[in-house]
Amino acid sequence: MIIDAHAHLLPGRFPGDAPSGLPRMEPIPGSRDRLLVFDQLRFRARDAFFDAERRIEEMDRSGVDAEVLSPMPPLLRYDLPPADGLALARHVNAYTAELLAHAPERLHGLGMVPLQDPDAATAELAGFRELGLAGVEIASNILGRSIGDERFLPFFREAERLGLAVFVHAMPAPMDRLPPAAMGTYVVGIEGMFAAASMILGGTAAACPELRISFSHAAGGFAMMLPRAAYFWSGAWNEGPPDPARAVMPDDGPSPLELARRFYYDSMVFDHRTIRYLIELLGADRLLVGSDFPAMLREEPIARTLREMGLDDADWRAISSVNALRWLGRDTRG
Repeated sequence: MIIDAHAHLLPGRFPGDAPSGLPRMEPIPGSRDRLLVFDQLRFRARDAFFDAERRIEEMDRSGVDAEVLSPMPPLLRYDLPPADGLALARHVNAYTAELLAHAPERLHGLGMVPLQDPDAATAELAGFRELGLAGVEIASNILGRSIGDERFLPFFREAERLGLAVFVHAMPAPMDRLPPAAMGTYVVGIEGMFAAASMILGGTAAACPELRISFSHAAGGFAMMLPRAAYFWSGAWNEGPPDPARAVMPDDGPSPLELARRFYYDSMVFDHRTIRYLIELLGADRLLVGSDFPAMLREEPIARTLREMGLDDADWRAISSVNALRWLGRDTRG
């Protein structure tokens, strides 16, 4: 069984009476595709984004047994007025529920919330189960604030209390230090690292030990920095016994590595050598299959790199499906 834990959707329609600042989907003559128009954004959306039958066809063709659908990241617009952000989230969540109803045994869904208003976002989580949503997708920063900022702690506590999965999608933001061409490559990695590190340094990971949270693209460069963080915490190389004389940033909580091993990470990192490092440092029980489909083309067949790595049966089964079910809070027996 293979579960693609990082796949995206777009609604096929938006309300005609929506405020002018909200997105719309326009037909493309002679095509089943549609054009997403959202302020300056113009994005041609394949029909698999919004058509359940086409989605299932594509899954069957690629060898995908189930998908975890999350909103296409440009919809996570925290710069909207809170009321508009809430209206957009509710529309996207309702459309997601419609898609899931076509094949509930094969499609799992994540909703979205207006985190520019943390109180409204937290309150909105209460209705997710009724919609059939297994969790929530958020961006790696909220208007420049790290997700580990204390103002978002009540949101994560509520997600933990409700047993909802959280998916953190790296959201590149323009910066002066790298050119625009770096937004989809290096900046995605930087954003993922910032988000995961902020959950540890801000105290949220320690405060929410049962929170099931996943990071897109293995949280970028986070895993490479963890041994350095662990050294600053313990003063030890190679996870050896703590050496207080060398520790630069000791504290009484769990180590950065222990906290990082509570997170999940999608393994869409494009290279088997990186995956082997992630398995060795974080554990095969922390990794998920991901593809970014249909925003990006899948490997054919799905998870081809993982299939070719010679993983033992237990590690393959964990990464291909069991970890995703645990992250979603679903039964992993069988």
